[in-house]
Amino acid sequence: MKKRQVAWLFLLLAIVLAGCSEINQPITAESKGFWNEYIVYPLSWLITYMSELFGSNYGLGIIVVTILIRLAILPLMIQQTRSSKAMQALQPELQKLREKYSSKDAQTQQKLQQETMLLFQKHGVNPLAGCLPLFIQMPILIGFYHAIMRTEEIARHNFLWFDLGEKDPFFILPLVAGVTTFIQQKMMMAGTEQQNPQMAMMLWLMPIMVVVFAINFPAALSLYWVVGNLFMIAQTYFIKGPDLKATKQAGGSGK
Repeated sequence: MKKRQVAWLFLLLAIVLAGCSEINQPITAESKGFWNEYIVYPLSWLITYMSELFGSNYGLGIIVVTILIRLAILPLMIQQTRSSKAMQALQPELQKLREKYSSKDAQTQQKLQQETMLLFQKHGVNPLAGCLPLFIQMPILIGFYHAIMRTEEIARHNFLWFDLGEKDPFFILPLVAGVTTFIQQKMMMAGTEQQNPQMAMMLWLMPIMVVVFAINFPAALSLYWVVGNLFMIAQTYFIKGPDLKATKQAGGSGK
């Protein structure tokens, strides 16, 4: 990992941890600190503003804000999807390198890493490009949690069958969040699961983790996750549609 990316990661962690101790303090325009002034309060204000446009319906406000956030980070998500496509195209050559340098001794593994990086450079592929959207989304997700819990108007409001500031009593949203996470990842990894066992494992592990977290967090956070996943599913379909159809046809012809 490059030094600049490590620095950004540590900065992100510092920002997130700076706000963790203030979870029980109401968020207002007078709240001080970078975390409060530039992440939590703007999210709280935006959710409240959008909700008032829909007759103080905070559930609809969260949906609209989620879509706005997804549109704002759309260029990064498109880059992530294209990076996924590029990595998929390189899988046959990567597999050849793994077979060529199959020995587990340190010298051979070092040679494998060098050859892999040369292959990435040759085709202009950055294997870490898909990580940046995650780094961006994590403070937004935690900021959403703070905005919900520290804004009384949002936390006490109900939407559909659940209270935004409480856990989903029927676990419907957590399950939908897990299913949509699986679908979105399945579309992103189409054609690479068999070539990369680790990615195949993450295909199942990530949705399970999302369900576990969603069960224990406010329903509003699950709502944010579900709407974001649906947006990503639509985006991935439009970008990778031809590849998805080709993979499906190849799978059908192989039966």
